[in-house]
Amino acid sequence: MTPPPTLTPYRSQLQPARDGFGHLLRAEWTKFWTVRTWPAGLVLAAVATVLISLLGAGGGTDDSNGDPGLTLGPDGTRVNDTFRFVHRKLTGGGSVTVRVSDLKGRDGVVDAEPWAKAGVLVKQGTEPGSPYAALMVTPDHGVRFQWNFTHDEAGSTAPGDARWLRLTRAGTRLTGYESADGSHWTKVGSVTLAGLPRTAEAGLFVASPLHSTLRRSFGGTSETAGTTAVTAHFDQVALRADGDAKDTSWTSTDVGAAGPDSPDNPQSGPARREPGSTTVSPAGVYTVTGAGDIAPDETGGDIVQMSFQGVFVGVLFMVALGALFITSEYKRNLIRTTFTASPRRVRVLTAKALVTGGITFAVGLAATAVTFPLAQSAMRSHGFKPPAYPDLSLFDGPALRAVVGSAALLALVAVLALAVGATLRSSAGAITAVVVLVILPQILAFALPLPVAHWLLRVTPAAAFAIQQGVTYYPQVDHNCLPESGCYPLDPWNGLAVLCAYVVVALALAAWRLRRRDA
Repeated sequence: MTPPPTLTPYRSQLQPARDGFGHLLRAEWTKFWTVRTWPAGLVLAAVATVLISLLGAGGGTDDSNGDPGLTLGPDGTRVNDTFRFVHRKLTGGGSVTVRVSDLKGRDGVVDAEPWAKAGVLVKQGTEPGSPYAALMVTPDHGVRFQWNFTHDEAGSTAPGDARWLRLTRAGTRLTGYESADGSHWTKVGSVTLAGLPRTAEAGLFVASPLHSTLRRSFGGTSETAGTTAVTAHFDQVALRADGDAKDTSWTSTDVGAAGPDSPDNPQSGPARREPGSTTVSPAGVYTVTGAGDIAPDETGGDIVQMSFQGVFVGVLFMVALGALFITSEYKRNLIRTTFTASPRRVRVLTAKALVTGGITFAVGLAATAVTFPLAQSAMRSHGFKPPAYPDLSLFDGPALRAVVGSAALLALVAVLALAVGATLRSSAGAITAVVVLVILPQILAFALPLPVAHWLLRVTPAAAFAIQQGVTYYPQVDHNCLPESGCYPLDPWNGLAVLCAYVVVALALAAWRLRRRDA
């Protein structure tokens, strides 16, 4: 009898793992769109995000463009440019050198503000907002080299009663030096000021910013500000000019300040700015007193963050979608079928996370991309327009970051809810847990003491809303970072990174639980 022929077993030439995971992704993708309530929820999330953002954008007005004190810096940024300036012409190259001492607050009794300034300055002219470079001494922040309002470079922080400062000019290049004894000099910084004319104003200056008082309770927040003044002594004053210097007399000017009889100057109260003063002793010591500040103005609204108020509501929809995408299978025992078809449970979780994150990111990106230009148009019609506010397009840096970042926030929250749902296996429990983590800190931050509010917005996933910030907060300006004003203690990308960390930990915990528990 002839033995039957030996059959060679069939071996597929495909890569099993890759092919299997691709099928798994398609299965989860199909599963998502099969349940009609989930696509409907996505549509509702997008519509709610757009409509509520538009309502929020149209809910306020701004009259900054009618403010006679509105000042713009060389790059169009809103700035404060008010200070006491003792100056003379500097033609061509040269330098101004001085020793600064005895910074005192008002009447020489009150401590000076931490960012009060006294030093040497070269400026295009006395017009507020014109380009400048300055080297200064501050009470709490040491020696600083600053230029064009938004730029700041630190020098020494060593304490001392007096500091020598020198600011040199070579064409449009300005360089600052400091010294403890007037003999040994250290370079602090250097900058090229484009368009600086051949003849500029150079000399001594003092400035002292407003003093802010914050009162915060569960009933609300109040912030008041009052003017301050600083007095400084300048000796060993020397101005060397390479060009023609016919006028060698010094002039004192309160740059940017309304006169005492001007209707723009309050007649009384903490906002009234008193004129500065300059006295010169027989020994050539200048005693200069003045108020104001040379710095960015951070009192305006954040028109980028104000465009995305509906994202807060969109998050609620994404939390529900993310949680239900897995907990509904546990509720109907369909998860057993899923794990039977794909026994490698971590791969199932990965596929669900990719599908959930991808779909919610795409829908969120479409919603925020539509929201931003519509919200900007609504705000411009209510006064948030140039020159006080920039005319932003969708592709400007802060706006594009907020659009893409808000979509990423929505997607990450959905994946976080999915991971929590896989761990708890309860729709209500997962939704509640994620809402408490993401939404509740935002609400509590409006009422809690500011240090506690900042702590919450640093360590919880709510930190991710910082991605919507469009205002730059400069370190050389003291400000109260209020959550209700859209300010967050972390930088935009660092805030989003906190949420990413929570998602990674939640997914790792979910994977561990899936491996150890029966379906």
